[in-house]
Amino acid sequence: MLKFNLNLTSVNIPELSRNLLLFMAINSIVFLITRSYSGIIRYTSAQDSFRILSSVIISTSVFFIINLFAISILYKPVISNTILIIDGLFSFLFLITYRVFIKFFFMYIKNLKLDKKKVIIYGAGEAGMATKRTFDHDVKVNKYIVAFVDDDQRKIGKAIDGVKILDAENLEHLIVKYEIDEIIFASYTIPADKRDAIVDLCLEHDIKVLNIPPADLWTNGKLQPAQIQKLNIEDLLNRKTINIDIQGIGNMLHKKRILITGAAGSIGSEIARQLSKFEVGLIILCDQSETALHDLFLELDEGDRTKNYQAFIGDVRDEQRMDKLFKMYRPDYVYHAAAYKHVPLMEDNPAEAIKANVLGTKTVADKAVKYGVQKFVMISTDKAVNPTNVMGASKRIAEIYVQSLNNSLSKKDFVFSNGLSYINRLEKRPATKFITSRFGNVLGSNGSVIPRFRQQIEKGGPVTVTHPDITRYFMTIPEACRLVLEAGCMGNGGEIFIFDMGKSVKILDLAKKMIKLAGLEPNLDIKIEFSGIRPGEKLYEELLNDNENTMPTHHEKIMIGKVREYVFDEVAGDIADLIHSATQNDDMQVVINMKKLVPEFKSKNSIFEELDKVIND
Repeated sequence: MLKFNLNLTSVNIPELSRNLLLFMAINSIVFLITRSYSGIIRYTSAQDSFRILSSVIISTSVFFIINLFAISILYKPVISNTILIIDGLFSFLFLITYRVFIKFFFMYIKNLKLDKKKVIIYGAGEAGMATKRTFDHDVKVNKYIVAFVDDDQRKIGKAIDGVKILDAENLEHLIVKYEIDEIIFASYTIPADKRDAIVDLCLEHDIKVLNIPPADLWTNGKLQPAQIQKLNIEDLLNRKTINIDIQGIGNMLHKKRILITGAAGSIGSEIARQLSKFEVGLIILCDQSETALHDLFLELDEGDRTKNYQAFIGDVRDEQRMDKLFKMYRPDYVYHAAAYKHVPLMEDNPAEAIKANVLGTKTVADKAVKYGVQKFVMISTDKAVNPTNVMGASKRIAEIYVQSLNNSLSKKDFVFSNGLSYINRLEKRPATKFITSRFGNVLGSNGSVIPRFRQQIEKGGPVTVTHPDITRYFMTIPEACRLVLEAGCMGNGGEIFIFDMGKSVKILDLAKKMIKLAGLEPNLDIKIEFSGIRPGEKLYEELLNDNENTMPTHHEKIMIGKVREYVFDEVAGDIADLIHSATQNDDMQVVINMKKLVPEFKSKNSIFEELDKVIND
């Protein structure tokens, strides 16, 4: 019709019929081969357009080849080349147009639902575009994308798939104007303080806040609706990425054998994961928890088979087992994370606290000296500062032991063995350097407050907070472990490194925000109850006591605490007596010995408060 200027009388009907049959036969074969029909029409994408274009080009090329043969034999083309060009252009146009029409028809029907949620996507980059298209492709998702918002002024006023990009500075106005139900963070570059302010704004207006995972966690490179989840409290407490000396740590650990005690725990397992990124010789994973250690070993071994991992079941309190471990593997570096850490439990079981935290540390430290370990990095806690509980005091005693042992090694070639009076000469080898790292609570660690709050919220409450004024410092597990590795690299022995924990967080505010992030209202949907200060618990944690101060290091997040130093010969006997009373399970005598070793240990809300009066008298 186009060839003859829409004049139907010029069309040769028999020729048209013959050509239609030929056209249908060839195109059917080509479309079967290219499977251009296989895409779901309402999910039409650029890839489908490319497949259709390929099909049209192939079929048109086949007709041109047929025409070449026809001209060479019959001196006449089967179909006019002009018609082939017109047909190719219109075939592609119509095949694409009807797909796009159906796609938008489905979207229109989907958006007719009366209960659809109005959504703003924060971030108009690749992640934001992927988020929108993820919703477009899922008929079960009942969301209407009102707008994108972005901080990049170059994008403001433009559009993605017909959705406008608006200025993030006007977010509060947009929330009110469009009656927004949800905001999705689809940007990885929003500063932490700005993100926190946006979340507070959203919670104030009862808006649900969602988050998308990093692109490397998308399923087969594609964002799935199930991956767009509620914002976690960890995302808000997480601070900007801490930079560490990767090259320096890598050089120090290159081809070295590294032992991690307490490897199956929160800190130990993350240290193992981070060490796996370096070219180390062997990573020995030591823990007494069989199942957790087995799971970690499988995770690491399956994730990177180029590294050597060895799982070793053992208790750090078992001197003979530890001797076999050190003799067998001869580690160059030790990261000592094995410890009991739960304050109320240790307050009820002081003897066990000493066995694990003091005897365990002493045993591993002594073996490190005996077998020539280069560096021993001990993981301590802010609860060791002015301790008010058995757990914190036990960690302070462990600090005292390793620091005084380090100073003893640096001054002479012998140490006391088991606190007795005889001298055990060391072999001629470089003395082990003992380094302590001290930090506060880590987010998401086993038994910490955030997982407990989350479980209570999922059960419908109540959420239990010990006291309305209680505060804590928080740090993410990866952040803490990065700083542990950095401190271990820069340490020359004897230092107690203190990490910048940022601002302390009020636990009551933390609980309220977690409830709101779950889409619920504190004390309306989920009740908050105060259970009272637990035995040995402080209202406020400290990183230094009143008699301590800090010196800066080259890393802004790490400081060296100037703490009271002890003479090893003097404390070794006291620690031996303490361990002996622990092995006798004499809890009262254990705590008395602890208070003599750590004069600043003053019990609070505990049955051991009476001992302070006795000792002071």
